[in-house]
Amino acid sequence: MSTDETVATAAEFGSDESAALHIRQDVPHSARMYDYFLGGKDNFAVDREAAERVLTVFPTMRTAVHANRAFMHRATRALARRGLRQWLDIGTGIPTSPNLHEVAQAVEPATRVVYADNDPVVLAHSRALMTSTPQGRTAYVHGDVHDPAAILATPQVAATLDLTRPVVLSMVALLHFVPDLGDAHAIVKHLLDPLPSGSALVLSHATAELDPSGASKVQEIYNQAGTSLRLRHKDEFATFFSGLDLLDPGIVPAHRWHGDDTDVSTDALPATVTDAQVSFYAAVAIKP
Repeated sequence: MSTDETVATAAEFGSDESAALHIRQDVPHSARMYDYFLGGKDNFAVDREAAERVLTVFPTMRTAVHANRAFMHRATRALARRGLRQWLDIGTGIPTSPNLHEVAQAVEPATRVVYADNDPVVLAHSRALMTSTPQGRTAYVHGDVHDPAAILATPQVAATLDLTRPVVLSMVALLHFVPDLGDAHAIVKHLLDPLPSGSALVLSHATAELDPSGASKVQEIYNQAGTSLRLRHKDEFATFFSGLDLLDPGIVPAHRWHGDDTDVSTDALPATVTDAQVSFYAAVAIKP
């Protein structure tokens, strides 16, 4: 995408300045807390305070979010190598390079990616998500996962993705912020149903199953801070993949999902990292 195209697309959903007017700095936000755990600087004192409370009850949260992001990198490379060329990434979060399109376009420069998030702080930094190769294209949708129909109906999706060809639906570390399991299922179904055979679903999800005491306290802190967080067991997570073909190694803790990625050293965590320290399940599946 050229520089002119990038600016024009950004203008469709407002300037950084107008977005900033809607960013609340008096309450912690999950995206900014996640940024803090990753070592980013796009967060406020209230986010850092809440994040530090999380670290007191779950000291390896930084390890967990790095493992989750590394899973996204590996899953993206694996699917790009399988020939997939289109992504719809919902719950994008604050841009942290390499972003999904950078990973996918390193494999195939013609890859197209639409990012979607409802957080004004992500909108304010969305130009960082539109640095596509000339052969490919990226776009950003300021939309809410609770209204998947509106996301699919945006001009950005229509101009960027061909929904008659396989698309990767990526929702990494998102569905645990949809507390009702029925609602979460409906969201996945609404987004996946229009996609053709050969499309893929990439999910990761926080769980209390691997560290019941620590993770449950994390859930309590998020809920007290005003962000609904619902940790789920492996059996519940598996229901999102009903009717799909799971890729090896199936549903595993995020740091153990490698697929056929030969570049695992790029995102490697110390060999001593345990499942409990990560406490995220992850999986990738193909729509038959």
